[in-house]
Amino acid sequence: MDNYSQTIINAVDAVKSAVVKIDRIINKNDKNISQGSGSGFIISSDGFLFTNSHVVNKAKAIKVALHDGTICNAELVGEDTVTDLAILKISANEFTPSVLGDSDKLKVGQLVIAIGNPLGFQHTVTSGIVSALGRTMQSFSGNTVDCMIQTDAALNPGNSGGPLINAEGEVVGVNTAIINGTQGLCFAVSINTAKEVASELMRYGKVKRAFLGFQMQQIELVPKLRSIAEVANHSALFITKVDANSPAEKAGILSGDILYSFNDQVIETADQLFKLLNSDKIGMFQYVGIIRNNQKKEVRITPSERLAA
Repeated sequence: MDNYSQTIINAVDAVKSAVVKIDRIINKNDKNISQGSGSGFIISSDGFLFTNSHVVNKAKAIKVALHDGTICNAELVGEDTVTDLAILKISANEFTPSVLGDSDKLKVGQLVIAIGNPLGFQHTVTSGIVSALGRTMQSFSGNTVDCMIQTDAALNPGNSGGPLINAEGEVVGVNTAIINGTQGLCFAVSINTAKEVASELMRYGKVKRAFLGFQMQQIELVPKLRSIAEVANHSALFITKVDANSPAEKAGILSGDILYSFNDQVIETADQLFKLLNSDKIGMFQYVGIIRNNQKKEVRITPSERLAA
């Protein structure tokens, strides 16, 4: 067997027992019926699992089908519509959880594999590459979601909430969305951002974070620009759009600026910035380092609270 196929087989074997099918149960005409399904994956031996918020939002009940065919009820621990993530809890035997990787180590062009239940076909596997990192896109709820991995691994309705894994079988993203009418444009929330969200959902049942108000994409900095601007970064965040009346617009940040630091901490990935934007930063002056016209500039900004659309 060729090496490429064996790599995918080994990666899928490492995580497949942690991947689940999720059915959303609603009440209609005094009857409980299944309305839509999605995917998820177990992240702890005691039954906590990731999925998308839009998969389970407003469900009367949630059913989870395990890899061995066992059906069990799930409890919604918490959900965050802004990042389209949710944490569920199931109670049964001890589980073998997936291994969560480090999305900061991802590179454009790297092999990734998606596992899920598209259109109800359980444990479907597709593969592709990382097409871009640190993207901002609009979620099902109408919110803009940062820290997205763009991939051409095929996703379909029902893949939502399933894992995006690397060649080692480590989860690097939570599959989230496709763009209708396109081919090869699929997105996953990076696992480092998902870990931060999960921590707050499991502790508080909700997420409270600071908001700057721009869309971005992670880019590599060419050596010449690093030398001219005198920055240590190998990568940074290119600002593609500044939201009207946002903290970023009020601070004078412009589309085309390159964000390379936050409060004197080097920022090379969207995950690193997301981690720093905790609730402590809301309403407090912060300092953002940007490159504009090949020159460094420090901007003072006051983040607001990130609210759902």
